Amino acid sequence: MYEDIRKNKIKTGVIVFSFLLMITLILYYICYAFNFSSYVAITIALTFSVISTIVTYYNCDKIVLASVHAREATREEDLQLTNILDALMVSSGLQHKPRLYVMESKQPNAFATGRNPENAIICVTTGLLEKLDYYELEGVVAHELSHIKNYDILLSAVISVMVGFVIILSDIFTRTILRPSRNDRDDDNKANTILLIVGLVFLVLSPIISNLIQLAVSRRREYLADSTAVQLTRNPDGLISALKKISSDNSKLDVASNSNSYMYIENPFPEKRMKKVSNLFSTHPTVEDRVKALENLR
Repeated sequence: MYEDIRKNKIKTGVIVFSFLLMITLILYYICYAFNFSSYVAITIALTFSVISTIVTYYNCDKIVLASVHAREATREEDLQLTNILDALMVSSGLQHKPRLYVMESKQPNAFATGRNPENAIICVTTGLLEKLDYYELEGVVAHELSHIKNYDILLSAVISVMVGFVIILSDIFTRTILRPSRNDRDDDNKANTILLIVGLVFLVLSPIISNLIQLAVSRRREYLADSTAVQLTRNPDGLISALKKISSDNSKLDVASNSNSYMYIENPFPEKRMKKVSNLFSTHPTVEDRVKALENLR
């Protein structure tokens, strides 16, 4: 487990740097397409990408919560949920209790976010609170608490926000590329030309790269969080039952998007859930595979 935590921290640094480079090159190409000089283009690209990366790192939890319109849970309204978290904190070994949030949706689902355990958040849907019993809900909360304990949350939150940002830039590109470029440039600098080509390649491939990064960090962390959750609850049956209920529910989660779908305990798009076969493009392992792994822990 400690090795996985260390790897997650390294992955976060590598991915943040990769996105920083990608965003810089994309912005540089867009600025250049709008006929800015090379010096102005690279200055704008570097400044904006560095600022956006810093803002994303320190505000990823707020950005994600704002995107799903979640409210903070209270003991008066969500007593069972708060009691479950209080009980799990004893066995988790975490010193800081995550804040609890609830979002309105009939679909039972949940996710955890934040840049570290000190600033962590667990968010569940109203459908989860209504459709799961005590032990099933305990299994889901333990799963999300495990993501916090294993330092998955920073990786997923940063990627979620940055993927969304890259998608916005890609949309800008589709508008920019239709603009006529200036033909009277005398800029023959080879390094500048290479930079433009690399920026264009990153821009075109950015949605694919973003999806591959999501896939690379999603599947293993779900198995690890499932097993860690069982260590916290000593009850694999609760999580097994919860996963089956969640996966069989066909309610829609309107606030979910392609850039944050992998954050949830189960894919929020019912039509994309692979019932029996997991393929290259599925962000989650199949429920059948996860249940089989959990049954081996009995």
